[in-house]
Amino acid sequence: MTTAAGMLPPMILPRATQPAEPEDEPAGPSAPQRAARAPAQGKRKGWVPRSQADFCDGGAYPEIHVAQFPLEMGRKGKAQSQVLALTTDASGRVGHAAGIASVGQRDGKVVHATRDSLAPKNLGDEELARPSEDAAAENTERTRLALEALAGAKVANAHGSLEKAMSDKKPAQYIKYTPSNSGGAQAGGATNRVIRMVEAPVDPMEPPKFKHKRVPRGPPSPPVPVMHSPPRKITAKDQADWKIPPCISNWKNIKGYTIPLDKRLAADGRNLQEVQISDNFAKLSEALYIAERSAREEVEKRADIQKRLAAKDKERKEDELRNLAMRAREERSAAPPPP
Repeated sequence: MTTAAGMLPPMILPRATQPAEPEDEPAGPSAPQRAARAPAQGKRKGWVPRSQADFCDGGAYPEIHVAQFPLEMGRKGKAQSQVLALTTDASGRVGHAAGIASVGQRDGKVVHATRDSLAPKNLGDEELARPSEDAAAENTERTRLALEALAGAKVANAHGSLEKAMSDKKPAQYIKYTPSNSGGAQAGGATNRVIRMVEAPVDPMEPPKFKHKRVPRGPPSPPVPVMHSPPRKITAKDQADWKIPPCISNWKNIKGYTIPLDKRLAADGRNLQEVQISDNFAKLSEALYIAERSAREEVEKRADIQKRLAAKDKERKEDELRNLAMRAREERSAAPPPP
């Protein structure tokens, strides 16, 4: 059975593509590369282009069903290996910060992956010393120039700035043309006219017509990691402590569910609160008892004093009456008998 490739006539290459190789050229390591070329059309079964020389400065071969990249067109970046190189620090231990933890992070991102990141740094006097005047002046000048460049760029790009409005202004253009209906009665009989084209002034205080969406900035450097204790097996008590009852409202029941009282009390959170009696209650009761006792003692003392005063008044009055009676008897005995 004849194939389509066998029915095609043999391909005749132009003479320009078949240069005669010089006979006196020495054979070297590059000689096989210059001699290598693609087989003729119809004889490429089982042949695969391996290098750029196999394409002969041409395109891909459609009859060869493999990925071909003539002149490196369409080839993506080389696939990076996922195997990380083992790196160690100064003490010989495996450096996770430089090898594993920093993979996939942006350049310049600080990654804390060692226990030394948690330890405080003991800085010496040289590191804590103030910079010299020359270094401070140099840093100040560099900071000033950087801030001026940043502020100038923001001012120039800001909408409504006078610098931007003046920088975009183009000079006036003069256009000379000849009108079709020129005559003596139009434009004072002039045959040619000159037009001065200028840009319309832009109001710098005009609000922007387009809304520019700012791109969110990337994540900052991560904080120092918190070292946790090893995971422990969860007990039944821990699960019961972490069991959160469902939220049940005391006012709304839209779907009309019948909710038991224990579920309502559990959702109320009363059993989650421990009843604590303040010591101030005992202090208050003790203070009231002491005040009552002192008040009773004062009342008793006051009643005793009043009773003593009343007894003294009674004795004084009795003495007065006794004296009056004795004086009356004496007067009666001393008086002469009646005649």
